[in-house]
Amino acid sequence: MSDENKFNSFKTVGNDSEGFKARKKKLIIWVVMLLIITNCITLFVSNQISLGTPNGKVIIARDDYEQVLKFRKLFVVRNKLYQYYDGKISDDVLVEGAIKGMTNSLNDPYTVFMNKKEYTDFNTTTVGAYTGLGLQVGVKDDNIVVISTFDDSPAKKAGIISGDIIKKVNSTEVTGKELEKAVAMMKGKEGEAVTLTLSRKGKANLNVNMKRATIDLVTVKGEMLANKIGYIQLTMFDEHTAANFNKKLEELQSKGMKSLIVDERGNPGGLLDQVVDLTSNFVPKGKNIVYTIDKNKKKIEYKSKGGIAIGMPLTVLTDSGSASASEIFAGAIRDYKVGTLVGEKTFGKGIVQTMLSGSNSGFDDGTALKVTISKYYTPNGENIQHIGIKPGVAVVYPQALKEKVYNRALDPQFKKALEIATDKIK
Repeated sequence: MSDENKFNSFKTVGNDSEGFKARKKKLIIWVVMLLIITNCITLFVSNQISLGTPNGKVIIARDDYEQVLKFRKLFVVRNKLYQYYDGKISDDVLVEGAIKGMTNSLNDPYTVFMNKKEYTDFNTTTVGAYTGLGLQVGVKDDNIVVISTFDDSPAKKAGIISGDIIKKVNSTEVTGKELEKAVAMMKGKEGEAVTLTLSRKGKANLNVNMKRATIDLVTVKGEMLANKIGYIQLTMFDEHTAANFNKKLEELQSKGMKSLIVDERGNPGGLLDQVVDLTSNFVPKGKNIVYTIDKNKKKIEYKSKGGIAIGMPLTVLTDSGSASASEIFAGAIRDYKVGTLVGEKTFGKGIVQTMLSGSNSGFDDGTALKVTISKYYTPNGENIQHIGIKPGVAVVYPQALKEKVYNRALDPQFKKALEIATDKIK
């Protein structure tokens, strides 16, 4: 998910020794491939292969040789392009295109190769501000879907709403497989014009013209409502969300808060460690908040660290824009019965990604690979990928209201949450 953003869980992978080995292995593979293409003589010896060259022999592992053979056609095509193509050719462009072709073939919009610019743009989602349109987007049914818009952003002012499907960016068609491309096109220099072609339920395609602006990422907002009911809105889980949430929670508690509403509608998710830390405030220490299982069946549990709001009457607002980390929070609250979910079914993103970057991971040129590494499960063992989480109290937000300027007094979901939060302290 993303704002012009996509938030997932990221981990550091590799070490200096591994990075050196990876670079050395890469060099060997390139040498071997050149030898294969030029039809040098090979001699198979046990688990090693000797490749004859004009200046001697190169010995490589049989596994490396067989791996290179699988990708021989890539080099054949590259050489034929240089031989026949009537136009400009760049090895850098060919390599990037081939790599992106690999990730695209997986049909997973969250597994992507990023060039240097794309990776730099991606990292702006956790530094507090960026220049763009103020959209948070995700992928559903191979469409790029608007999750929410930031307050006072170009997107909000232009009337873009949750559920809009982005069909084109500046006349370029985009699909879910091109999420990173679309996001990069929406970001850029402040003041430059961007046109989005949108599909909206019940209406013909809309062309929306905007100018990029600086977007401040404020992920936690809160206030005390009547009857000592606290209200905290979470717009995403960036690297500061848990700490800022705790500060707001302490502030409300110091004012005598008796019941709490947490609003994570339109929250596309974010960092796994942040949602675990935040959820720990409501789940007893040592209880499992979420667990992941990877392709090798390795299970990792993320347990509550304990917090300052155990037993606090809690009501949580969700909708179709609540995704990923938001669903981890909602799932734990639901499974442990420590709060009431109100609103609409969540987005349904139950997978975890890791970012591979830097020389330690074999990416020493500023590029990166974001890859899906596991599925996550709620404490009761449910994976909600493509399913979502149904709230205990379902309340639909009418489409007609979505198209108007937000007014809390008219918000049926908020009013129901307030009613429930009030009842919890009677």
